[in-house]
Amino acid sequence: MAHDHHHQHTDTHSGTHAHTHAHTDIDWAEMAPHLESQAELLAPLYESALGWLGTEVTEPGLVVDVGSGPGVVSCLFAEVFPGARVLAVDGSEPLLERASARARRLGVADRFGVLAGELPGVLDKLEYPADLLWAGHSLHHLGDQRAALTALGERLAPGGTLAVLEGGLPSRFLPRDIGVGRPGLQARLDALLEEWFARMRADLPGTVAEPEDWPALLESAGLVRARSRSFLVDLPAPASDKARAYVTEILSRLRDSVGEGLDADDRATLDRLLDPADPASVARRPDVFVLGARTVHMAVRPR
Repeated sequence: MAHDHHHQHTDTHSGTHAHTHAHTDIDWAEMAPHLESQAELLAPLYESALGWLGTEVTEPGLVVDVGSGPGVVSCLFAEVFPGARVLAVDGSEPLLERASARARRLGVADRFGVLAGELPGVLDKLEYPADLLWAGHSLHHLGDQRAALTALGERLAPGGTLAVLEGGLPSRFLPRDIGVGRPGLQARLDALLEEWFARMRADLPGTVAEPEDWPALLESAGLVRARSRSFLVDLPAPASDKARAYVTEILSRLRDSVGEGLDADDRATLDRLLDPADPASVARRPDVFVLGARTVHMAVRPR
């Protein structure tokens, strides 16, 4: 599972991408540059979240990024905790190669490692317990999330912290009324995405229906002092070229994944938004922005 490549329901529950390693036809090497650029766009949000962790966690010796993708956040951990060794864990070796290359570029390769394998079993390969274990948008792709949290908690050193990035608010990219079609298109897309997410969860191997009360789930895994905090991504209009590309990618995936659930008028509006030759497209209109929130839940293994 990769950290930032779960555009699973396209920025509503997770944050960026919609693919998991259960989709074996995905060419992760081909997608890697795109995944990196998306994570870099959201770097201010991750920096805020990691800054909070930095105030809550005593200087860790080993930080493990579970579902690291191309390593953008893994390398941020190396910057936030300059005394720590960082291990990026992912099921995609091409993405881990990108993570290693990024660590070399940033001068942190001497304390940066990678580990390839699928969750949660890959964590059996850890040589040492983690002082800080980060799972960003990866747990919701595992059928039994409670069992996964228990497995992660067992890989913590006594006093170690598990931080889970899950949930938040649906992102917004456009005003409610965009002057094309019926107002409220994004809200209708959100509703379709919620249905998509429920189907995705129901189809996972060994899936267990579970209320998404992450602090309670963390405590049920034997951890203590559970707490949560949300962080904002706020890229106001007029959007940068990178932000426009991000919005275009998300809307394109939405059209592919849930577009059939829209009525003909909404589909036509979405097509106009994605047509770069159309003055109403996200490539050209001046009111495109990125606004959303992501929530981090953390808890500690008792000493």
